[in-house]
Amino acid sequence: MDGLIKGIVLSVLPISELRGGIPVAVSSGVGLLPAFVSCAGANIAVIIPVFFFLDYVHTYFMKIKVYNKLFNSYLERVRKKVEAKFAQQRWEFLVLFLFVAIPFPSTGAYTGCLIAWFFEMDRKWSFITIASGVVAAGIVVTAVVSVASLGFLKFIVVKGG
Repeated sequence: MDGLIKGIVLSVLPISELRGGIPVAVSSGVGLLPAFVSCAGANIAVIIPVFFFLDYVHTYFMKIKVYNKLFNSYLERVRKKVEAKFAQQRWEFLVLFLFVAIPFPSTGAYTGCLIAWFFEMDRKWSFITIASGVVAAGIVVTAVVSVASLGFLKFIVVKGG
């Protein structure tokens, strides 16, 4: 159970999200399905508090110089990555889904929420899109972990025997 808690904690952190949570849970002995469901669920659960923060609390924090500087520099990096892709609004939710679904650094639920907030996208559809992207990213990460662990075990059995 300790490995599952570690996986869940890593899944709610903005740096690691699913890319850290699922591998840690699986390497701690948690099965693939429980690791996927728990970590993806935890990562989806952060969407609502992040939207709440951006919609209501963020304006107060912007008065703090350090926060303002860090937030604006992060927002500028994200804006450069996605602004051209959002030029045609009819594709905005598909692009948001793909952005969250590809499990690369800085492309998870937190950044997806920031993008949806920045482009003033509908919250309900943004939540559904980001949650779907998290599930897709979780499937990719779980598949990679599964293949990597099987390949590693096969390597040990062949080399050790």
